Amino acid sequence: MAHKFLPFPSDFVWGCATAAYQIEGAAQADGRGLSIWDTFCRRPGAVFAGHSGDVAVDHYRRYEEDIERMDWLGVRAYRFSVSWPRVIPDGKGIVNEKGLDFYERLVDRLLQRDITPWVTLYHWDLPQALEDEGGWPERSVTDYFERYVEIVGRRLGDRVKQWITFNEPLSFIPFGYWLGIHAPGRKEPLRVVARAAHNVMLAHGLGVRALRQACPSSVEAGMAFNPTCVWPASDSAQDQDAAQRVWMLTNGWWTYPMFEGKYPSEVVEVLGDDMPQIRPEDMEVISTPTDFLGVNVYFRTIPKPSAVSPLGFVQAQPPDGALRTAMGWEIWPPVIYYTLRQLEDHHPGLTYYQTENGAAFDDEIGEDGKVHDPRRVQFLRDHLAEAHRAMEDGIDLRGYFVWSLMDNFEWSYGFSKRFGLYYVDFNTLERIPKDSAYFYRDVIEKSGLLVRDDTAVGP
Repeated sequence: MAHKFLPFPSDFVWGCATAAYQIEGAAQADGRGLSIWDTFCRRPGAVFAGHSGDVAVDHYRRYEEDIERMDWLGVRAYRFSVSWPRVIPDGKGIVNEKGLDFYERLVDRLLQRDITPWVTLYHWDLPQALEDEGGWPERSVTDYFERYVEIVGRRLGDRVKQWITFNEPLSFIPFGYWLGIHAPGRKEPLRVVARAAHNVMLAHGLGVRALRQACPSSVEAGMAFNPTCVWPASDSAQDQDAAQRVWMLTNGWWTYPMFEGKYPSEVVEVLGDDMPQIRPEDMEVISTPTDFLGVNVYFRTIPKPSAVSPLGFVQAQPPDGALRTAMGWEIWPPVIYYTLRQLEDHHPGLTYYQTENGAAFDDEIGEDGKVHDPRRVQFLRDHLAEAHRAMEDGIDLRGYFVWSLMDNFEWSYGFSKRFGLYYVDFNTLERIPKDSAYFYRDVIEKSGLLVRDDTAVGP
């Protein structure tokens, strides 16, 4: 069967990604404070089998060997998050120098291996003390976040150039404050959720400004957003219009304030009297210019009208026979191309990095002592082909980060879902490279990939 080679630019950023609570462990070590996930994991029934990130995969103590594994993979960029409660245990008071020291050691060791650190400042682990004061629905948290960013920026800014303010606000706000399935596990009315969302956007703008003031040299700052690729249920005009409306109610709620300095009319209409109070300077702060948009993509949304949903829709089931990951998510590789295409249509001229993409499967160690994951290899190959397609179509995509470097604590699923390029034995914490790790290593080495010449790209 004929194959073709899809080359990527020589300066394309090949990376992998993790998050502090999912990998670090050492939850009570060296002065770290409690986060909302520490608390949530202790709520009966909140997390699969009562799992927690207390130990996770012990990256806090094993970071040097994990960096060696990154070096073996050939990734030249590592996206990780700083734990706010490790740096400022109560979120607003005394700085924990031992916490900052850890991230300084991590950054220095990465640079020694010629791996560029990409620092995410908030990946869902709000200090519990701030949640006790009301959490993200309280505007005061934005000031505390700004100070936290200044502190981290001053310590690491001479070595870290790439910064991400927030990871996936479209997940942690509705999941944590509306549906209650993630920390802090609250089920609030829409007006409270909208206020929390506005405060996160305000904190993003304040964070970008704080980085540029605190860091001694120029930085590149952005957000790792999780836009949903909204796909109409049919070709009918009604379904096409519904898809456009849903795009604005999900993605536009966040991207329009960031890039256009206003909330979409669809959001204003749906919220009505529940719109958050917006001070005169808010939209200017929120729309502070950024250098890139990180895009986390896993699956598409096919909206189905719903009279019981405040937003007017629910997620329809994927087509019969659709392939799925262990998360139950549909495998549809064009999601990368169309997510970027839809963003570009609404906000032309942005620079993008694919800050997360990957898949969970039920991986096991084989009789040969290796971990064979052909479905993940195919997943990565097909999704990278769609990333290449986006670039050929003129979209300014400059990098790709696999989620994740290794199996870890997958939030409310505990340790039951495996996304890693490295298999982790959660009893011994041994790391074993999967076949997908060898595949990704080869892609990076060649700066491109082979695909079948008859590979369908599209629809």
